[in-house]
Amino acid sequence: MKFSELNLNGNLMKGIEDAGFTDCLPVQERTYQHTLQGRDVMVQSQTGSGKTAAFLVSIYQLFTEDSYKNQKRALIIAPTRELAVQIEDEAKILGAHLPYLTGCFYGGVGYERQEHLLRKGVAIVIGTPGRLIDLNQSRKLNFGDIGILIIDEADRLFDMGFLPDIRRMVKKMPDSSHRQTMLFSATLTSRVRGLAMEYMNNPMEVEVAPEQVTVESVTQSVYHVARNEKLSLLLGLLKKENPGSALIFTNMKSTAIRVARQLAHNGFGCEYIIGDLPQKQRLTIINAIKSGTLRILVATDVAARGLHINDLELVVNYDLPADPEAYVHRIGRTARGGKQGKAVTLVCERYVYGLEAIESLINMKIPVAWAEEAEYAEDKSAGMRFHEEQRERRPERRDNRTGKPRHIEGPRHTERPKYIEKQRHAESPKRAERPRVEREHVTRAAHGEAAERKKKKEVRATEHTRHTEQAVPRVREQRHPEEKKQKIRSTDRKQPIEDRLAYYRKKYGEDFTSSSAPKKRKRTKILDAIKGIFSRKKPAKKT
Repeated sequence: MKFSELNLNGNLMKGIEDAGFTDCLPVQERTYQHTLQGRDVMVQSQTGSGKTAAFLVSIYQLFTEDSYKNQKRALIIAPTRELAVQIEDEAKILGAHLPYLTGCFYGGVGYERQEHLLRKGVAIVIGTPGRLIDLNQSRKLNFGDIGILIIDEADRLFDMGFLPDIRRMVKKMPDSSHRQTMLFSATLTSRVRGLAMEYMNNPMEVEVAPEQVTVESVTQSVYHVARNEKLSLLLGLLKKENPGSALIFTNMKSTAIRVARQLAHNGFGCEYIIGDLPQKQRLTIINAIKSGTLRILVATDVAARGLHINDLELVVNYDLPADPEAYVHRIGRTARGGKQGKAVTLVCERYVYGLEAIESLINMKIPVAWAEEAEYAEDKSAGMRFHEEQRERRPERRDNRTGKPRHIEGPRHTERPKYIEKQRHAESPKRAERPRVEREHVTRAAHGEAAERKKKKEVRATEHTRHTEQAVPRVREQRHPEEKKQKIRSTDRKQPIEDRLAYYRKKYGEDFTSSSAPKKRKRTKILDAIKGIFSRKKPAKKT
């Protein structure tokens, strides 16, 4: 079916012609049958099948109809920033001749520009869940006026843990009977179907080319190669294929950085994209490879979905992905829109165990190609270390509210500047000229010196103990023999009170008086009184 047969708005048809669309793809044709009638749909289709145009054309056509209320807006939820930006770019092309403003809202950038768009009155809101919720909490974005809801890449949103956020947003929107909802997913899992049944109004299910079947126009091949020879084979394949554009996937960020630097050192102009890069830098790199100014891009799975590159010729899996579905999304970057493409996978001993699960998912055996000795190119970066490159391009953290850069401390372990090293060696040249000594001789000498020091220490301790035992008692006896004896006698509590009083009078003077005498007399008086009381005779009872 052609777009001209759908009886669409004239200005919308101009945008479709600007985008170069003439014939509807299968997923688009089957989707329009329900969405243009105002019904909810739940669409399952493989990556690169034209799902974005399916819901964008539906939105614009519904906006132009008299039966639709103009005060309502459309909300498109995407899992990643790259996908949101790509949807915005395509929406601007299709709606170039229509009076509907489109805005994209995602994290990693300031709020000012996005809040300005909302104040101008955005008809189509495209964004990621986190930023959309932030704008709603600050009362800048109202979910109560959403008339059309699009959930794109639903399975990916759930895998990233956004299901609670989606529920939170949908509960603030109008009821499903007053809202049209379109859900698009590569796989319709039980969670996706559960969400559809809960928040959609009797949705129609559209299934075109399930995700388990990969794109037939992609030529796939596998090379079994040792881990330390992967880069050499990659260089040989790039020289042999000489692609106009290539996308190389790795499993880890550090690997992407290292491979990109090694390729650049070998004469291949390339860049890398990972999740830690600032959003502005990521968009610059993506636009460069889309426009053709950048030939080779090394990326992690952050670019496995939503990244649309026209006429991408080659996809290389430098690392075999651990998730089988990630393999399908990676190779789906090429052969988009019915075009031809090629996917090459380098399987090493570290990731080979995931190959069986991938072949089981796609229900086919990936052809194995064997590289000749001549296909291994010389690696000019052999022996070089590129682990510090990640520190040089450390992402710049920005405040979520103001968008201004935050102060972040440098890495804990930094290299010493070269000028400090030169200065240190210049001040102490003897250190560099110190003759080397064999380690075993140094160890033996050290053990001998330690034993000698230990022996001397024991001799000194023995002499000190013997001298103390002989000298200390004699010194004590000479110090105060008489005072000590007298003190012991005087403090003996068994001596009579008269002897102790005589001792204290001798020590403190003849006028010394004891404080115990009054106490004794007082106690004596008390005792006498008590005895007198008990000795009294009781008076005789009167008869």
